[in-house]
Amino acid sequence: MNPDLNAARIGLSRGWIEFLATFRNPQELLFGYLFFPAIFLAMALFFLDGDMDGGISVGAVHMAAGIALIIAILGVMSVAQVLATEREDGTLLRSRAVPHGMIEYTVGKIVHVLLVSLLSLTLMVIPAVLFVDGFTLAGPVALITLVWVCLLGLLALAPIGAILGALLSNPKTGVGLAMLPIMAILLISGIYFPLEYIPAWLQTIAMVFPLHWIGAGLRAAVFSEELLASGPFEAVQLPLVAGVLLLWAGLGFLLAQRVLRRMARRQSGSRVQAAQEEAMKRGY
Repeated sequence: MNPDLNAARIGLSRGWIEFLATFRNPQELLFGYLFFPAIFLAMALFFLDGDMDGGISVGAVHMAAGIALIIAILGVMSVAQVLATEREDGTLLRSRAVPHGMIEYTVGKIVHVLLVSLLSLTLMVIPAVLFVDGFTLAGPVALITLVWVCLLGLLALAPIGAILGALLSNPKTGVGLAMLPIMAILLISGIYFPLEYIPAWLQTIAMVFPLHWIGAGLRAAVFSEELLASGPFEAVQLPLVAGVLLLWAGLGFLLAQRVLRRMARRQSGSRVQAAQEEAMKRGY
């Protein structure tokens, strides 16, 4: 068998095993999969019972925003934390030392992230469709739109997470601090409320980043075009959403490749040992 293909096959198995391992960790199961769906569903059912102008359900908008938040967490925070942690504990260095090890490592992480994302988003979408008034996926076209928006959203945000993971020196506090600007962009992105509610200069900033387009694509999947046109949110052209997210994914991939190669060249046993000693001093 071709060595690269064999490494990719091992990576597929590795990603599946890492995904199954999350079910053996009660903390991962509770906070990784169940916490956000339960919080967003409870808020949509008990605190956000009402409609916006045009009849758009506030709870449905809130659930769509929750899906966008999970995409941001998975694409940026999770990728950054995994990469930074495994850079510090020597996993990346060991993978690089094995022939075709980086192919195995990369495929494994992609499979792991995709499976975790699929389960996390499913746990958000199914309860929303069943219990939240106004959150509908009317037919296969809407479902397909939801799937490709989530997938392109992850592809657009994952390079940002990879770059952060390569640059951050402290995988614990650094990732949390790096998430603060992401949350700020999320708040002004027009996901929770229409862009017209914020100043024009903030609208311009929000439309540069992928989170705005992820939210617009999610609303296009959940609400009909007629409902969006009559409500406070503007209808969006889905080809434009796809184009912006693909542009972010492509440019982010090119930049992430350069950053990751530079990080890999700088990795050595002495650097890993120094990082581990620093982690022991921090107490984790």
